[in-house]
Amino acid sequence: MAADEPLVLGIETSCDETGVGIVRGTTLLADAVASSVDTHARFGGVVPEIASRAHLEAMVPTIERALKEAGISARDLDGIAVTSGPGLAGALLVGVSAAKAYAYALNKPLYGVNHLASHICVDQLEHGPLPEPTMALLVSGGHSSLLLAPDITSDVRPLGATIDDAAGEAFDKIARVLNLGFPGGPVIDRLAKEGDPASIAFPRGLTGPRDAPYDFSFSGLKTSVARWIEAKRAAGEEVPVRDVAASFQEAVVDVLTRKAVRACKDEGVDHLMIGGGVAANSRLRALAQERCERAGVRLRVPRPGLCTDNGAMVAALGAEMVARNRRPSDLELSADSSLPVTEPHVPGADRGHAHGHGHSHGHAHDHDHVHEISKDNLYS
Repeated sequence: MAADEPLVLGIETSCDETGVGIVRGTTLLADAVASSVDTHARFGGVVPEIASRAHLEAMVPTIERALKEAGISARDLDGIAVTSGPGLAGALLVGVSAAKAYAYALNKPLYGVNHLASHICVDQLEHGPLPEPTMALLVSGGHSSLLLAPDITSDVRPLGATIDDAAGEAFDKIARVLNLGFPGGPVIDRLAKEGDPASIAFPRGLTGPRDAPYDFSFSGLKTSVARWIEAKRAAGEEVPVRDVAASFQEAVVDVLTRKAVRACKDEGVDHLMIGGGVAANSRLRALAQERCERAGVRLRVPRPGLCTDNGAMVAALGAEMVARNRRPSDLELSADSSLPVTEPHVPGADRGHAHGHGHSHGHAHDHDHVHEISKDNLYS
C-alpha cells in the first residue's frame, strides 16, 4: 500500500444493507455494514420503504464507524463513491444524497458507480488488480449475469442475464415454500450439505441446444420444486427437506457454472471471477473450482463477506476511477434504479454542455422518470 494511492470512501445502499467502505488503492482499510435484514425477515422479503428508513438511521453512524476503523479523517479522502444504481430507488436515494452532502461539504470529487461493476471490482481487494478483460459471473437476489469487462471503469459488456428469477431470488422463494425463513440462501446451503443432490431430478433451465447459451432462467426450476413439495404434502408424506435443498441447489449451481465456463472458453478468457451474494454459497464455489480446473480456467472468488452488498466494493471501484483519472460525477447525480451495467459509472457533463441527468453519453433511458422523481425529492 503506497501513500500516494487514492483514498476513497464508498457508500452502498442499493437494497437492505447500509455499507460504508474505505480503501487506499486496492487495500481495504474499513468495511462497516449496518443490515436491516432482520427487520425484513418477518415479511419474507425486503420492504423498500423499511429499507430506506433504515438507511437514513444508519448512514451517519456507519460512516463514522468506518472512518474510525480506517484511522483517518474525512478530510483525508481523495474521493467519495456511491452506488447510484441499479437497486431500490428509495434506498439508492439515501446513499446518493449522503454522498453528495459529504462531497459538497468536504469539497471532494464524487463518483456515482454501478452496483454490478462494483461487485466485480471488489475482487481487487483480495486478489490484486483485475485481469483485462475480466469474465465475471454475478449472482445475487436481484441479478444473475455473465459479463465481460475489458475495462471495469468504462467498458462492461453483458453476455447473458436471467430472463426471469435471479438465482438468489429462487433460493428465497424455495426457502419460503419449505418454511425455512428469510433470507433463503444460507439456510439452504447449510441443509444441502446433509442431503443428496442426486436424489431428485430437477430441471436445468435454458440448457438445450437451441437456448441462449449465456442466459439464465430459474422460474421453471422454482415452480418444479414447489410442485414436487406440494405433491408430497398432498399425499401426506414427509418432505425430505435436506434432499430437496441439495437437489435444488445443485440444479442452480450446475447451470451457473456450466454457462460461465463455456463463456470463458468461447471468449478465450483464462480466468473467471464470481461475485454477488450467492457467490458465498459453498457448493457454487466448489463446483466452479472443479469445473474451472478441468477447463484450465483460473477462478477468483472474494471471501464471503465481500460477496454480499458492502461499501468496500463501491470504494474499490471509486479508487479505480480516481487512479484512471475518470471524470467525476457532478452534484446533479441522481439515483437510477435501472442503471445499465454498460455504464460502470455516471460521469458529470462536460463544461459548456447541458447537465441533463448527469449522463454524458447522449442517450436517454426509458426510465428517465426515476431521475425526475429523485430530483423532486432532493431539490424541492
